[in-house]
Amino acid sequence: MTDHAHGASEHTPHQSIVRKCDVAVIGGSAAGLAAALQLARQRRSVIVVDDGTPRNAPAAHMHGYLGREGTPPEEMRAIGRKEVRSYGGNVLTGRVLAVRQEEDGFHLALSGGHGLVARRVLAATGIVDELPDIEGLAERWGAQVFNCPFCHGWEVRDLRVVQIVTTPMGLHPTQLMRHLTDRLTVVLHDATGIDPAAVQTLVASGVAVVESAVRRVADADPDGSLVVELADGRSLPADAILTGARFRPRVEMLAGLGIDITAHPSGLGDLVAVDSTGRTSVPGVFAAGNLTDPSAQVLPAAANGSWIGAQIAFSLAAEDTTAGVRPSGVEIEWDGRYGDQERVWSANPNGTLVAEATDLPPGRALDVGAGEGADALWLAERGWQVTASDVSGRALDRIQAEAERRGLDVRTLHRDANDPAAYADETYDLVSLQYGSFQRTPEQRGLRNLLDAVAVGGTLLVVGHDLTWLEQPSDPGEQTRMYDPHAYVTIDEITAEITASSDWRIDVHETRPRPPGAISTHHVDDVVLRAVRLNHRKEL
Repeated sequence: MTDHAHGASEHTPHQSIVRKCDVAVIGGSAAGLAAALQLARQRRSVIVVDDGTPRNAPAAHMHGYLGREGTPPEEMRAIGRKEVRSYGGNVLTGRVLAVRQEEDGFHLALSGGHGLVARRVLAATGIVDELPDIEGLAERWGAQVFNCPFCHGWEVRDLRVVQIVTTPMGLHPTQLMRHLTDRLTVVLHDATGIDPAAVQTLVASGVAVVESAVRRVADADPDGSLVVELADGRSLPADAILTGARFRPRVEMLAGLGIDITAHPSGLGDLVAVDSTGRTSVPGVFAAGNLTDPSAQVLPAAANGSWIGAQIAFSLAAEDTTAGVRPSGVEIEWDGRYGDQERVWSANPNGTLVAEATDLPPGRALDVGAGEGADALWLAERGWQVTASDVSGRALDRIQAEAERRGLDVRTLHRDANDPAAYADETYDLVSLQYGSFQRTPEQRGLRNLLDAVAVGGTLLVVGHDLTWLEQPSDPGEQTRMYDPHAYVTIDEITAEITASSDWRIDVHETRPRPPGAISTHHVDDVVLRAVRLNHRKEL
């Protein structure tokens, strides 16, 4: 599954990339990542697109999540991304602008002019909280201003809490807060529709209730205390503010599909209409998390995402069983790329291969992720017995056709690097992985297959793009980064594996300018690893 342009392609101006997958997940917080994990573990190709704007971004910690109590939300998402990637799932930084349905699946338009084509779509984009129009609330949201006693009530126990009620549902959490602190003051900013009997019950229980509009919330002291200034001129001291929020679902990108939206029973906003399996009114489109339950904390949102991910897996499995196929999402993606144009890569062998292998005595060579075969053909012309391996049958067909045209003998292996015995349990004098990519698995089967294919005395040559540029921040609204290198085995991991073993000798490990001749004209540095196997790996 050679990709001679991973990384480089994203530098090339005006080059649009379209990828194919089983499932596209829009939104990479708790629900989206939990669903992606389920799907990746079912060997489904899944791509998550996330713009980094989760609902709980302002919060310093999340609560009520068994096993993750007090974890910062971003730390939880980082853990989730790592877990999804450990099974080969992609998590892309970017934004989905629109989704349309065509005969070959759902087409997702991404920022930067790129796209995805998916068999299923899961929307896990969450909701946007719309706070009351009171000066000073928005900038303190998620810190001193909150709306959920379960999420933040413990942290303000026994403190001065002012609850600002703006809707008939606003008194709903009051009894919870009354139990958490005896210093609670309820301000009826808008008493329209509020049951007077409920107010009297609160007053009788000892809760102070004030009926007045709130003018603004301001800092009182440098120690972080607040003051709630009322329209009638009074001021209330506070350590924290509890208030309700209206909400709206983030489904602008789904507008063209005609997804059914329904009003939430509270009257505070809308949600996406789904059945018990997360199916929306559009077959093949699912929704999870706060899109369907705005009151769900992180734990139930993640649980819902996990459940919906399983339902998507069932729907794909049923469809494939009926069709009598066991499709590989990775193969479909690469076959699609090789079928879209006459040539994907340049016909030139990789310059680093030429530089590093010219002086090696010809023997048996394995070209992993051979692509269209420029490297394999170059080696065959120099007397090597070459086996070209790739996940794409279309790529291998191109190699065979060109080998026959040149009168060369090149054996092909239609394999994924993660297949059992991917290289037929044979060993080679040269194993070459040039800008190749194969998905990560928890036990790193693909990495083991790669290293085990090198004969004693044989050479492993790995060339990959220097990915330090990915450390630079990007604007997801302007550009979607179309490849997730963390979902694939990296050259650093290969290096670490052989460095830790006495069975290898590293002759070259360096970063150098990329040789000329590639189809991408943008300059990209390469990381080059050349190592020699000294002994067979010792089995445990």
